[in-house]
Amino acid sequence: MSPTDAKLVSHRTGIAEKMIIPLEELEKATNNFDQTRKLGDGGHGVVYKGMLSDLHVVAIKKSKIMVQREIDEFINEVAILSQINHKNIVKLYGCCLEKEVPLLAYEFISNGTLSDHLHRESPRSIPWEARLKIASEVGKAISYLHSAVSFPIIHRDIKSSNILLDDAFTSKVSDFGTSRYIPIDQTEATATAVQGTRGYLDPMYYYTGRLSENSDVYSFGVLLIELLTRKRPNMYLSAEGEGLVLKFGEMHAEGNLSEIVDPQVMEEGGSEVQEVSDLAASCIKMRGEERPTMRQVEMALEGLLATNNESATYDLRGQRNGENYAVASYPSTRRITSFEEGSSRRHSQEEEFILSATYPR
Repeated sequence: MSPTDAKLVSHRTGIAEKMIIPLEELEKATNNFDQTRKLGDGGHGVVYKGMLSDLHVVAIKKSKIMVQREIDEFINEVAILSQINHKNIVKLYGCCLEKEVPLLAYEFISNGTLSDHLHRESPRSIPWEARLKIASEVGKAISYLHSAVSFPIIHRDIKSSNILLDDAFTSKVSDFGTSRYIPIDQTEATATAVQGTRGYLDPMYYYTGRLSENSDVYSFGVLLIELLTRKRPNMYLSAEGEGLVLKFGEMHAEGNLSEIVDPQVMEEGGSEVQEVSDLAASCIKMRGEERPTMRQVEMALEGLLATNNESATYDLRGQRNGENYAVASYPSTRRITSFEEGSSRRHSQEEEFILSATYPR
């Protein structure tokens, strides 16, 4: 048994036993990790597409570098994903520990990341109704992590590149390597080494090192802004540290959303643009205790998608300026109670500078 295997077993014995996939199975699934099966190649690992003997199509992540932090993240991800089951969270089928580096087998999600679609070079992107649906699904997944599992889980790295999409644009939250359990009887936030991603990281978490569910709420608020504006969080960065969050806060407070919101969203979103902008502004408040819970966020977004007396449906294929986007058929409505009327906030230059820092991932 390898050191990684032994450590995993010592952490979660029952989980490890049921999650182990033999190396031979993964080699067969990928034709011995043939280059034609490669889906992507990043700094931390290579991802291959394969099919297991039970006919599940999987994405197999093969680590490149094995330092202690990455071993810990690997163990953490297996431990967490083996205990949760939600339609909007990527499913982990198992892991292999027979090689010098571990291998993880996830369900294969066919349509790339939310970031891929929002930031592609084209005048139009995902239709507004699909963006709203994605926001609602991600909100449900995070709410589930915070309140519907045995021990609350803080994701700690909510961002558009960690939201996978299938052909119907159903979203799947991924990457739980840095996630953390919160003991059920714990009343205060957990002190941890600060980790996160540039632009999405809760400033209060950075200042204090105290991690709580509020930190995920902040990151989700940044994700909402990204869906609204189709801009990356590090846009508008200046020497003083001003970035997208500050710029959005200014435009929201001034009632000038059209200056920053994606023109496609302004065209398609109607009154929902203001409603979602108000919700985003409430999520990125500087003080964590002033932010809504993810359950409240989930309910607000569900209100937007709830079936009303007159509902519209979208075809499975939506044509937008010559570009096809797969959009699941679902009802739309123009009804939501504003989460917080006129909610806004402005970071000081020092506070906003935190958002531009680079954090370990």
